[in-house]
Amino acid sequence: MKKEEKEYARLLRRKGMSLNDIVREVGVSKASVSLWVRDIELSAQQKKKLSAHGRSVESIEKRRISRIQGTLKKHRAVIDSAKEQISTLSKQELLLVGTALYWGEGGKTNKGMARISNSDPDVIKFMMNFFREIFNVPHAKFRGHVHTFSHLNAEKAERYWSTVSGIPRKQFYKTYSKPSIASKGKRDKLPYGTFQIYVCDTIIFLTIKGWIERLSELGGLKSV
Repeated sequence: MKKEEKEYARLLRRKGMSLNDIVREVGVSKASVSLWVRDIELSAQQKKKLSAHGRSVESIEKRRISRIQGTLKKHRAVIDSAKEQISTLSKQELLLVGTALYWGEGGKTNKGMARISNSDPDVIKFMMNFFREIFNVPHAKFRGHVHTFSHLNAEKAERYWSTVSGIPRKQFYKTYSKPSIASKGKRDKLPYGTFQIYVCDTIIFLTIKGWIERLSELGGLKSV
């Protein structure tokens, strides 16, 4: 089989095909192709054609990169314009946004505890601000809980989330490390796992539950 591939590669090279094109056509490594065809001399016309082809590929790649950069620039302009529409965040708006985030991501079953989990550090920071500003939760009352995978560095994750949340590691529950054979050797999308904020307070939990119910009622009303 290898002999046939070699002969086919040499035939394509004699016809003036580039190494990269031969690799794609034959389905072998570029190192093998280079070794097989290294003694084949191309004609001046063939070299000229390959050179022109190379410049053509390069120009196509430059245009592609330019298009991508142009698209990213347009997207950034839309994002920046949208950011300007929100100049400040009042306490009432903080209450509403925090409640909406809790509605989507927070725990709804344990009546004696408000808790919310996320892998986005900005969400964790926002919710820490929500609990502090809206409920005046004292620093010592916060608890944290890291959920990660067994092949990742749990201590590193704890340090990371402690920095993000401002909750000392001594106020963390024992880190939960989930076994994950499938994720070994792959790029980890969540290198620090997820983090849960805990506030053990029945009144806070029930208050948020009431706000969620009210938002649900108002969301179902038709706009005037």
